[in-house]
Amino acid sequence: MTARATDATGTWVADRLLPGYVARTLPGWRPDPVGPSARAVAAGGTAPVLTLVRPRRGPDAPRGVVVHLHGYNDYFFATHLADAFRDAGWAFLAVDARRAGRSLRPGDVPHYQGDLREQASDLSRAVAAARRTWPGLSVVVHGHSTGGLVAALWAHAHRERGGADAVVLDSPFLSVERSWVQPLQDGVLRPLARRVPLRVVAAAPSRYAERLAERWDFDATLKRPEGVPVRAGWLAAVRAGQLRVARGLGITVPVLVARSARSGVDVAGGADLDGADTVLDVATIAALAPRLGADVREVVVDGGVHDLALSHDAPRATYLTAVTDFLTTLPT
Repeated sequence: MTARATDATGTWVADRLLPGYVARTLPGWRPDPVGPSARAVAAGGTAPVLTLVRPRRGPDAPRGVVVHLHGYNDYFFATHLADAFRDAGWAFLAVDARRAGRSLRPGDVPHYQGDLREQASDLSRAVAAARRTWPGLSVVVHGHSTGGLVAALWAHAHRERGGADAVVLDSPFLSVERSWVQPLQDGVLRPLARRVPLRVVAAAPSRYAERLAERWDFDATLKRPEGVPVRAGWLAAVRAGQLRVARGLGITVPVLVARSARSGVDVAGGADLDGADTVLDVATIAALAPRLGADVREVVVDGGVHDLALSHDAPRATYLTAVTDFLTTLPT
């Protein structure tokens, strides 16, 4: 094991958003040019990129590295998450996926992907970079919400080679049922996504993000309280991934699934915004979690919000302790 990070693949530069962090932008995989996602890229006139972000300094002798993937209407800004892993002896690398956060380019359709393999390929690039940067160390993927759905499908697809050594899912978006986005019937959604993938099928403010903005410092142009419109192609891609989860996955490494103790209503000024998941249905997460693999462990956080790492002090500490305790059970 090495005491220092070495990166033979390019130069890291000072991150433009977070002091003390460095970032690196890489070209992203381009999908089949006849697919809906490719048409979205063409509409924007830009090729996809992904951005890796990490602290300039980490543990001197890390036990492993955590690779973080954000959710929809999100990007990496939660430096306290990296701090918690550093204090536990783990290095940290975040990826702002294509058309999100630091990777959003003029003309891009924010957060759009017409195939979850797009973001999964970004995760693959990040994991590969982590293994090059910290050779010989264990790699754990930490995915939130839609990033959690992508991470689960990615871990299943890479169950035989090239995957992570463990997976942590923070409120994964395993189903649209009783969630922030009203589902369309698949028989309506699929042909709509093929014909007009960029058609907006839902749009509403995020009272959850609005409340988070009162307590956390983030760029409201990259995590938008007014919300990001849901496109038919994106929703169809998400539904396809969720249906695959419902059939059961075969993830072969340990999986920690974390969720709030209860769901609530995403309304302006609502009390649930401070102590419940107002984005997803936690009962559905609980029901689907055992289908992810053979070794699935669960943690329920009383008072946690949708992103458990952005909860108030006590539930946030409960979540971070549960995750770092989970890391201690893994071989390094």
